[in-house]
Amino acid sequence: MGQGLWLIAAALGGLLAGVAVTLWAGRRLWTNVRRLSARAKGAEHLVELGQLAGGLAHEIKNPLSTINVNLKLLSEDLQRYSDEDHRRWLRRLDSVQGETARLREILDDFLRFAGKYEITLTVVDLRQTLGELADFFGPQAETGHVIMRTSLPETPVRCNIDENLIKQALLNLMLNAVQAMSEGGELLIKLTPSRGRAIIEVIDTGPGIAPDDIPKVFQVYYSTKKRGTGLGLPTTRRIIREHEGTIRVESEVGKGTRFIIALPLAKGGA
Repeated sequence: MGQGLWLIAAALGGLLAGVAVTLWAGRRLWTNVRRLSARAKGAEHLVELGQLAGGLAHEIKNPLSTINVNLKLLSEDLQRYSDEDHRRWLRRLDSVQGETARLREILDDFLRFAGKYEITLTVVDLRQTLGELADFFGPQAETGHVIMRTSLPETPVRCNIDENLIKQALLNLMLNAVQAMSEGGELLIKLTPSRGRAIIEVIDTGPGIAPDDIPKVFQVYYSTKKRGTGLGLPTTRRIIREHEGTIRVESEVGKGTRFIIALPLAKGGA
């Protein structure tokens, strides 16, 4: 092995040690979060999770960013060589990059769920909000062979909301729907005013949810995805509740799933 390879191997060894420590710390904290979630309820749950979120951000996020930068630089160095020893190191490095990316995804999802939301309310016409979201998400749905449609009323449906947060909540539902329809299907976003509420429905033609699993879908850390964090739907529910709204799910195996959101209409909203 040449001197250059020895230097790269030494650098990679040191970097892997740092990654191992960071991953260990992250998983230890994540285990504590899961344990806390099983015990805590309501306001106490959110307060303690918020405190843990600050600890996670301090102990993991900054060193993880540094590690990712160095992994990328080291990967670029290894790609300049074509012998089997370097290729073997590069394969190992790719595996570590995947693990650090996974840890960053978990951390980001957790911070979105447990962090404090700064809500800026504005009266908006939900027809425009849903139209913009459909235009934005359309190409991704098409890539997944999903036909996306919207059903919007002819008259304005105005709600007092934080538009960005509501879009985030709906985007979580839409992403889940497309991922569930791995062989393609249809996704319908429907808006209807009813009895002082704006009813938003996200309907897919996917495989549906088993009856025993329906009560679990909004539970923190519950996920049917192989690499899911189990925080997407709880985050959506929290956003809807912050807007004094409700969300529920209906599903039938083999036919699809419907998420139904109800938000208060603004005065004179429809």
